[in-house]
Amino acid sequence: MVAVARDGSAASEVSLHVAMFPWFAFGHIGPFVQLANKIAAHGVRVSFFSAPGNIPRISSALESSPCHPIAMVPVQIPAVDGLPPGAESTAEVTPAMAELLKLATDKMAPQIETLLVNLRPDVILFDFGMQWLPPIAHRLGVKSLFFSVFSAISSAYLTVPSRLIDGHPPTAEDLKGPPPGLENTTFPTLKTYESRDFLYLFKSFSGPCVFDRVTACMEVCDAILSKTCMEMEGPYVKYVQSQYKKPILLTGPVVPEPPFGELDNQLAEWLSRFPEKSVIFCSFGSETFLKDDQIKELAWGLEMTGSPFILVLNFPENGESMLKEVLPEGFQEKVKEKGIVKTGWVQQQLIMAHPSVGYFVCHAGLSSIIEGLISDLQLVLLPQKGDQFLNSKLVVWDLKAGVEVNRKDEDGFFTQNDLCEAVKSAMASARGKYWRDFLSNKEIQDGFTKDLVKKMKEMVMGFCGRE
Repeated sequence: MVAVARDGSAASEVSLHVAMFPWFAFGHIGPFVQLANKIAAHGVRVSFFSAPGNIPRISSALESSPCHPIAMVPVQIPAVDGLPPGAESTAEVTPAMAELLKLATDKMAPQIETLLVNLRPDVILFDFGMQWLPPIAHRLGVKSLFFSVFSAISSAYLTVPSRLIDGHPPTAEDLKGPPPGLENTTFPTLKTYESRDFLYLFKSFSGPCVFDRVTACMEVCDAILSKTCMEMEGPYVKYVQSQYKKPILLTGPVVPEPPFGELDNQLAEWLSRFPEKSVIFCSFGSETFLKDDQIKELAWGLEMTGSPFILVLNFPENGESMLKEVLPEGFQEKVKEKGIVKTGWVQQQLIMAHPSVGYFVCHAGLSSIIEGLISDLQLVLLPQKGDQFLNSKLVVWDLKAGVEVNRKDEDGFFTQNDLCEAVKSAMASARGKYWRDFLSNKEIQDGFTKDLVKKMKEMVMGFCGRE
């Protein structure tokens, strides 16, 4: 890096080297990859840390070039009793073993320190569970940014110091309402099944709980980096900043690039049989799984709408055989003229971009929400766990860009009627056009990346003038 003034006047002249180290889960790796592509396109050199087994999949999604270099840096996951050798992401292990993967990450400090000494990045973006990393970075003159891949509403509601009650974890009843100081939220009190799900954050298994890991990271880093913008989540960003008293940098919504390639011919021909904006696309991502009884209600609810639909269902294993077991008997035969049921990977962005697709039933994952809005689809939200519940509240109550499926308070059960009514409500009142235009505005979205790169450069200039 060239020596520069501390007043920020030479920010545009600075070359910047950013290291990235996401948690070993593809739901976390994905946003890091998307951000790597965006900042590399603005001249930032990126070194991307991950386990060797994840590198082929990550590399295929990176848009590296001689002008915009992104280098993969393999890291070794230390052995931990009970963790299978070669397990390098949460996709390869059970939830219990994922807890062991966190313990393995805790043992990586010496390895990461060696990499930082050798690579000499200016900034490192790191993920939760790596609270040991900022002190190492500080000793080496590297700025540390905790990159929260979740919405700001989730951080504000769940992972702030004020969430503790006199130093003790909250109860499910406490979690039905916001923490002190966030009382002006637009959405109503959470339901029992939602608040009960949040208790996981405060449970300790064989190491620190998720809440302790996240808050420790946010307390010791130089700045917090959030995957959002003030236009969409301003009050929540401000609340998090008030809790941690440190800079918050924003990536913007990190809108994906338009899909490339062509949709499968057979599927394209099938979709073309239907009028514009008439088809329902229903998908819950690769790591969100519905219970068998809820799959039946979902399937019949889609059929009840009378609209054509594509339903994508995934299972932890044995997808094709499980699909036959859980679908209602005779369902596929009954809907064969207007319904398609698939499992496994599909061309999601290309499907959503087809003119005949008009509705998106999903789990309210943040990336899925952005993809749905930018594709000009009406969102019907059926969140299943964690931050998805709060993402859904953000979309429905703050952004006014979707409909949430009604469910029972105690266990979250929904009926086919509940699903059908939510879809019909989305059909009756178009939502989300403002946000589609906002997210589709390349100048606005590119501006978020430019501003982030500028602020990172200014952070570096504020504490060093390294050659």
